[in-house]
Order: sequence, then C-alpha cells, then structure tokens
Amino acid sequence: MGILIPRKDGAMNPKRKFSMELKRQVLEQMLSGTSSPAQLCRQHEISASLLYYWKRQYSRGRYGQEPTAVGALENRIRELERLVGELTFENRLLKRAAELSASGKNGRSLRRLNPGKSGGGAG
Repeated sequence: MGILIPRKDGAMNPKRKFSMELKRQVLEQMLSGTSSPAQLCRQHEISASLLYYWKRQYSRGRYGQEPTAVGALENRIRELERLVGELTFENRLLKRAAELSASGKNGRSLRRLNPGKSGGGAG
C-alpha cells in the first residue's frame, strides 16, 4: 500500500503517494496477465481509473522504461499540438500588431481592441 500523506485541505481521507517501483510492479502484473485489473485494484486499494491512468503513463515511458511505440507517438503528438498552439498565438499577435501599425491611428485602434469600452470620457 502507498504512503499516507495528510491533505492540506483538512479532508478526512489522506492522499496516498505510490512509489514508481510499486506502480511499475502493479502494471507489469496486469500486463503479463498474472493478475486481473480488478484483483490489483482490490489488493492495492486503488480505483480502476487510477490503474488505467498509470497504464497510460507507463506506455509513455514515465516509469523509467522505454515508451511503447504508441506512447512515443502520443508524446510527439502532444508536443506538436503545444507547438501549433504557440505558433497560432504568435501569428495572431503579429497580425494584430501589423494592423495597428498600418492604421497609424493608435487611439482609434485601441478602441477596436476593446469594442465593449466606449471611446468617450465622462461627459
């Protein structure tokens, strides 16, 4: 069983922390077929969702072993999606800056950035 760590929020159920070695051991039992997922969940008092979360992490090489082919591809996809997001943000920012620069009317351009705000003062 995992080490009990008191929760900061004062809840009754303390959060458990499982060692990497225990996670790897549990997963290897499941993957080899020596124990069923249900047996492992009962034996280690963990939820099925936690077991399958560990399995996803294991396939991505998070527990010291080489990632599976699928896990390596998932890692690559996640990294590429992050990069696409960064590039999209930068592209939009640069387009907006080019529009502001081309307009040459900073006061009017700023109002376009904040359409909910009125341009006039308190009158």
